[in-house]
Amino acid sequence: MESYEVLRDLAIILFFAKFCGVLARKCKAPQVVGQIIAGLILGPCVLGLSSQTDFITQLAEVGVIILMFEVGLETDLKELLKTGPIAFLIACAGVFVPLVMGTLLYMGFYGAAPWGSESFYKAVFIGTIMTATSVSITVASLQELGKIKSKVGTTIVSAAIIDDVIGILVLTFVIGFKNPESKPGTVLLQTIAFFAVAIVGGYIVYKVFSTLDKRYPHTRRIPIVSLAFCFALSYIAEKYFGIADITGAYIAGVVLCSLSDNEYIERKSDVISYMFFGPIFFASIGLKTSFAAMNGKLFAFCICFVIVALGAKIIGCGLVGKACKFNFSDSLKIGVGMMTRGEVALIVSQKGLAAGLLTADYFTAVILLILVSSIATPIILKLLYVRDEKKSGVAA
Repeated sequence: MESYEVLRDLAIILFFAKFCGVLARKCKAPQVVGQIIAGLILGPCVLGLSSQTDFITQLAEVGVIILMFEVGLETDLKELLKTGPIAFLIACAGVFVPLVMGTLLYMGFYGAAPWGSESFYKAVFIGTIMTATSVSITVASLQELGKIKSKVGTTIVSAAIIDDVIGILVLTFVIGFKNPESKPGTVLLQTIAFFAVAIVGGYIVYKVFSTLDKRYPHTRRIPIVSLAFCFALSYIAEKYFGIADITGAYIAGVVLCSLSDNEYIERKSDVISYMFFGPIFFASIGLKTSFAAMNGKLFAFCICFVIVALGAKIIGCGLVGKACKFNFSDSLKIGVGMMTRGEVALIVSQKGLAAGLLTADYFTAVILLILVSSIATPIILKLLYVRDEKKSGVAA
């Protein structure tokens, strides 16, 4: 592809993403739904005007990193610490229930497999894909609804971050069982080491930023240096500790969330996210979708895969939320908020392809899950919040 062809793709993606986003908003749906549909229309499934190039993929990755950084900046640290134990329990259920149900689903279609066999590892890996949670779309929806700082919103974000860490450990263990050269214990130590470094280093960075913030309040150098810190911690997390870069970005935001200028930093970061990186990220989900390898049995498996994956998160996370004394409506919101899959599911799937635990045919099921969960979650969340607001109005 010629370098200037990238400019054409960017123009098409940004225009259609904004157009469909506005159209979705007119239809009372979140804008992110429209942006995902724009990618689906532009991609190989419909018009084929654009494709998922390496450049677009990299821009989308930057987009989700900035989005998670903003989430960290908007985090109420006191509320996060308060909901931490509950979020941990919800995350554990959000990993365990989909892992078991996904494994049983594969065995239901392709037969029970003895422990340690190739088929058994493939079945467990299907469950592993279901454990992944992508909170970025839920976050964008909660931001649009003005609920990101609520107890439910904070619980969802916290649980999703913990869910990703546990999911990475599960992925490593599954690959480790198949490949004796891999050492799952090493990854566990790396994860602990990352959070230890993040806590100690984060405190030092916070002190430095506090000094800069007092000396240069409301100046653009603060958001610029903050964004550099976000990218640096994302790189360190992925490169040296094997942790997802979006986790590093979220931690970077949490480190800076208590600064007096945190809203100013978030506002400046949101400009580039809203105008450029965000639409590209959401549109890229639609661009990845292709149904070329579909057949009857695979189609049936894909439908069941999506239903089980969505239901497992709602059941696991929702029931634990109810057990932790959330009311039924809030428990349902937590379950729905945790059911989105995105870049994390794709990363897990690609690892499975490389390890021989997944064939390219099943990638269609993963894309379909990402697409359905990405579109359904914002709509269902909005309906749940609107219903509660109507009930509150009637009660008042």
